[in-house]
Amino acid sequence: MNPNEVPTKGNLMRAKNSLTLARQGYDLMDKKRNILIRELTTHIEKAKELQSQIDVTYREAYAALQKANLEMGISTVQRLSRTIELETDISVHTRSIMGTEIPLVRDESPTSTDVKPAYAFYRSRDALDEARRMFLKVRSLTLSLAQYEITAHRLAADIQRTQKRANALKNITIPYYETLVKAISASLEEKEREEFTRMKVIKRQSAKKAESA
Repeated sequence: MNPNEVPTKGNLMRAKNSLTLARQGYDLMDKKRNILIRELTTHIEKAKELQSQIDVTYREAYAALQKANLEMGISTVQRLSRTIELETDISVHTRSIMGTEIPLVRDESPTSTDVKPAYAFYRSRDALDEARRMFLKVRSLTLSLAQYEITAHRLAADIQRTQKRANALKNITIPYYETLVKAISASLEEKEREEFTRMKVIKRQSAKKAESA
């Protein structure tokens, strides 16, 4: 027999404390799950919005690139594209949402729509400048989309883990301690009744002895 299940007042107190902690733990898990679900919903909606923006921007960028190829020639456009340096100034930091580490992607490179292109203006056309601007926008949107998608994936995984813990507390731990508290309480009450009855018998017997004396 589990020593903690022995019907004593000490074990009853420990069982009640464990039951209280289990209920508090379930409440915390439930609150955490609800907060994470709200965060997940927000990130999913934002990811869908960004994906739509990327689709539209990609179409506009390729249309501008196709126009530049027709106006300048594919070989010229390819040659000018080699003047654009690869940017690697992207850093990934993290922040915590209810214990879930999510990424924060930061584009620290100077390449933006406001930065002058590496190629000379006199060698290009408006269509090429527009294609460059749109592809830079696609790049920025893609970084943001990656952040939201990774965050959504991590939140979903943590929601699943939190749900399992909450279910374990609700369906296993809490019922166990509820049953244990009832069993120990019933056993102690039965002992108290037996002790009360025994004391009454002893008192009655003592009274009879006193009368006969």
